[in-house]
Amino acid sequence: MEQLKNEKLTVVISSHGAELQSIKNEEGREYLWQGDEKYWPRRSPLLFPIVCGLWKGQYRVDGKTYELPRHGFARDMDFEVVEKSDTSVTYELTSSEETMKVYPYEFGLNVTYVLSDDTINVIWSVKNLGKEEMHFQIGGHPAFNLPGVAEGDKMQGAILFDNEEPLTRIIGNTEGCIKPERYEVKTTKHVWAFTEESFADDAVILDKSQVGLAVLLDADGRPQIGLSFDAPCVGIWSPYGKNAPFVCIEPWFGVHDWAEYSGEFKDKYLMNHLLPGALFMSNYEIKVF
Repeated sequence: MEQLKNEKLTVVISSHGAELQSIKNEEGREYLWQGDEKYWPRRSPLLFPIVCGLWKGQYRVDGKTYELPRHGFARDMDFEVVEKSDTSVTYELTSSEETMKVYPYEFGLNVTYVLSDDTINVIWSVKNLGKEEMHFQIGGHPAFNLPGVAEGDKMQGAILFDNEEPLTRIIGNTEGCIKPERYEVKTTKHVWAFTEESFADDAVILDKSQVGLAVLLDADGRPQIGLSFDAPCVGIWSPYGKNAPFVCIEPWFGVHDWAEYSGEFKDKYLMNHLLPGALFMSNYEIKVF
């Protein structure tokens, strides 16, 4: 475990999956979900080289079929710490014989956490180390404790978005994949109020770069913790039927397969492409209020 600390926050990250483990303020308040297996055992997994699910768990590269579990393999692999200071740490994962069996691309994946004042900057870097064009998706999946909601309480909360235009979602509950139909997400003055029933159809998926800011509010409408991002898609999720006291706010450069998708991996919706030697970089920020 690595710890980053300043006068406002203490952040803990694990080398396993390069995953956030804790975000506490100076008073010791924990903002990050702590992975109670009764509800959901993870805290902030990294999604790579796919985001969400593949149709029938399979994908094709040049006609050859491969299989990957939902959200890929990076979240379950050990990363190496390659750089560390009091307020930043960088983790690295590179392709191996093991990864090539399920994902036929040579890659270097770095995840950097930078703590500055009340903000954690999460930076992703993906490099194509091979001799052919590489295709991938990447995403975050941080889970946050619902302010004022204890175990056994009614699951409810509110998120402030930066977009005042009508929002629409797609739904990923067709054998873990999406369909093109769109549905309205009703907000009031930028605020979306959610309950357990909001997740009856799994994650609320806002694609087409509809929002770039999502702030979790308390019962009085005061901001508690927020994410800012430049990702084309964000998923909002809590496990339906468990009355879980947390919600995930997930910036994605990728999304599920379309239901019954049978095309090539490179042609998936929201796919990223890298020529040999090329580098992809992006980030999202977590701010504690």
